Amino acid sequence: MKNRYFLAFFFSCSLIGFAQQNTQKGDSLQEVVISSSRIDLPFNENSRTIQLITADDIKKSGVSNVADALQQIAGIDIRRRGTSGMQADLYIRGGSFDQTLLLIDGIKVDDAQTGHHSMNLALPIEVIKRIEIIKGPASRVFGQNAFTGAVNIVTKDSLDNDASLRVQAGSYGQISAAITAGVSLNESSHILHFSKNSSNGYRYNTDFDNQNFVLKSTFNTNRLPINMLVALSEKNFGANGFYSSPAAIEQYEETKASLVGFSTTIKKGNFTWKPRVYWRRNEDEYVFIRKNPSIYRNVHISNKIAAELNGSYTSNAGVTGFGLETAKVVLSSNNLGDNNRFVSTLFLEHRVELFNKKLDITPGVALTYFSDFKFFAFPGVDVGYELLDNLKVYGNLGYTYRIPTFTDLNYKSPNTIGNPDLEPEKAFSQEIGVKWNTVRFNVSVAVFNRNSNHLIDYVKMQLTDPWQAQNIQDVTTKGFETQLLYQFNINSFNQKLQFGYSFIQNDIAQSTFAFSQYSLNSMKHQFVGSYAMQFLKNFTNTVSYRYAERTAGSSYSVVDLGAAYRLRAFELSLFANNIFNTEYTETNLVPMPKGNLLFGIQYNFR
Repeated sequence: MKNRYFLAFFFSCSLIGFAQQNTQKGDSLQEVVISSSRIDLPFNENSRTIQLITADDIKKSGVSNVADALQQIAGIDIRRRGTSGMQADLYIRGGSFDQTLLLIDGIKVDDAQTGHHSMNLALPIEVIKRIEIIKGPASRVFGQNAFTGAVNIVTKDSLDNDASLRVQAGSYGQISAAITAGVSLNESSHILHFSKNSSNGYRYNTDFDNQNFVLKSTFNTNRLPINMLVALSEKNFGANGFYSSPAAIEQYEETKASLVGFSTTIKKGNFTWKPRVYWRRNEDEYVFIRKNPSIYRNVHISNKIAAELNGSYTSNAGVTGFGLETAKVVLSSNNLGDNNRFVSTLFLEHRVELFNKKLDITPGVALTYFSDFKFFAFPGVDVGYELLDNLKVYGNLGYTYRIPTFTDLNYKSPNTIGNPDLEPEKAFSQEIGVKWNTVRFNVSVAVFNRNSNHLIDYVKMQLTDPWQAQNIQDVTTKGFETQLLYQFNINSFNQKLQFGYSFIQNDIAQSTFAFSQYSLNSMKHQFVGSYAMQFLKNFTNTVSYRYAERTAGSSYSVVDLGAAYRLRAFELSLFANNIFNTEYTETNLVPMPKGNLLFGIQYNFR
């Protein structure tokens, strides 16, 4: 194992050296500004492990949803239950699904009910400009839930009076249709999207019927632009084995997630102000027996209303970032009862650059008040040093917390009992890395460690006892991660190679309970690779490979193919998933579908 670890590290460092000899400075990727925090920084100036998925990456891969797009990033574990991102959980570096924060244009869409519903608002790919992935301790920047990192979905600014109509059909009776349109007026611009996706299911009781609506508008564009985002996602699906045990084949669920947000940016002198208000709502109805809901049925409605004022001040001493956010979360549930939580967070950070801007240091802290858990502090610091042009070493460390969900605290069923006395999960995380970013090469290598305490587990002493939530687990997570992107041309056609490898080792403290439901089944070894190629005019195709070996010992390899052909205003597409019919599961022993196809045709109005 140590030899494999060393060889991977040596291979990555060799690539960095090769890149240094064969590339030069500056490309559009490096100029992308990561604006999800208070201090705006270009991609290559950040002293953190940050990766980007662009709209072009998504289009060339052939995937139809955010969950599938994230599968190609090392260190990201997407545990799906079925096709089309039907029900998926997001994990970073071995954390849990509620320890990764999802944002949309900087808006936090965390799920206080259970954490399983965060990905319900992952937007349709037609409106996405890029996806920013921030790994490592991020609570001092984003607050709670950024325990192991954060993913920010950035929407497109405008479509320049364009419109498109897309229809897709494929295996398991899957049919989808989408219309996306954009218009730019004298004082405003607007993007409108509507899509519907349905399937008979790839096995018994896995059918689904989904709808998505997105409206992105910018008003007062010639003076002080005000951005409005409205999103609605409805999902109705059979949940064969999705929750409980694999024997629970008759489960069914309906969810409806919505988001309304307003924001703007005000620049005055050395100050930049970013006020934002938003409302996030989620409705969830779960029945244990689809045709007989009276046997067991849960209905939950959660609302989160929040206001933020973030800002920065630039002076000779550096850039100071500051922010204040308040949120009210209200839950109404026939199982969890009526609950509410008030959260208020004060952010403060300062970035200073020394030695001709070669050294940057950014200490910061987030102070948070929870009405049901009182005060907590999330201090941390990022440090970076530019050894050579485009070659940078960096490190960061910080404290992180996760507040128990209302399900952890109050859930009641014949087999599972929540615990209102649970304490927040805590961790101290450290990371050291090196990255080389140039025109053709982007290479990064990172080593990380996370000491977690009071992780929540469901345990019992006797086999006949119900599971009960307890703060029982102490886990030390160590890991290594590397990512390589190489772009080159063949006969004037652009080619793009990406490779990534992640290794995670968990040391779990021995539990004093006889039985434990805690399933720490992270990806011990993960390798991802893709080749986006083009050899003919108007024809592109991508081959993607994923290998995963989990802590529990299971392993699998999956190969996907995507292809697209453009003929005037028409675009023809094909996505082939799991072409070698690999048998595997990603979570809860739910078998993933074998080889399946999705054909599409899109017409672009211009």
